[in-house]
Amino acid sequence: MNPATAQAKTERLAAEHRAELIRNLNAEFGTAKVQIPRSKKPLQLRPTGQYDREQWSEAMTKFGPAARLGDLVQITAIQFEGKKLVLEINHGISGGRRWWHRIQVSGTASRGTTLGATQHTHAPGGTKLALVFPKTIPAKTAAEFKEMLKPVLDFERRTATELYLDTIDKKYRDAIEKKEIIEGMDKEMVLLAKGIPWKKMRDFKGGIETEDWIYGEPPGEMEFVTFLDGTVIRIKESHAAIGGWVKETEQIER
Repeated sequence: MNPATAQAKTERLAAEHRAELIRNLNAEFGTAKVQIPRSKKPLQLRPTGQYDREQWSEAMTKFGPAARLGDLVQITAIQFEGKKLVLEINHGISGGRRWWHRIQVSGTASRGTTLGATQHTHAPGGTKLALVFPKTIPAKTAAEFKEMLKPVLDFERRTATELYLDTIDKKYRDAIEKKEIIEGMDKEMVLLAKGIPWKKMRDFKGGIETEDWIYGEPPGEMEFVTFLDGTVIRIKESHAAIGGWVKETEQIER
């Protein structure tokens, strides 16, 4: 037997490896790092984390989302299909939130709480994911398979905000952590950095519409953040006295 054949036989997933994967992957919870569509056919993933974006987009258009960024999902079944490791998520396309995610219980001395509730929102639906290998499913540990799924599912149970911060440029992430606003940020980044503004104003000049978010209120320090097409183009800080500066533009209802 040549060395290549011997290695292939050694790496092939044996019964004990299958049992180990079922034991350590089945019923595991994770959070979605991308939008995951519902699908009748398993959505394919490569071991490198790459996936067929066209297939996923078509499934999203046809069936809608199984999970949004930060949604909590659960692996509910595992299948071994040749070179594919198929993971059923939230009981497949017919699954989703279960009845106990909506029930509230109350005690005499405490407010009601939702069973199964965490800092994450339970995903609205279910689907199937398939890790597709070149020849056969390798004899890897559950932790190694979780690492392959990491571009799509995070098993560290981090918040949706933490997952979002992983997807943006480091300069914006650093600014958000310092609670600072810098040019180039979008509105979601600004909200993460500073929260909801005191006022929102709109301005039209030369046929161009801009929007100002104002943080702070007089008397005191104020910060004016100007957006063009949803992106920060200018930040201005000012100190306003009692009855201080008021910009003569149309106020946006909050």
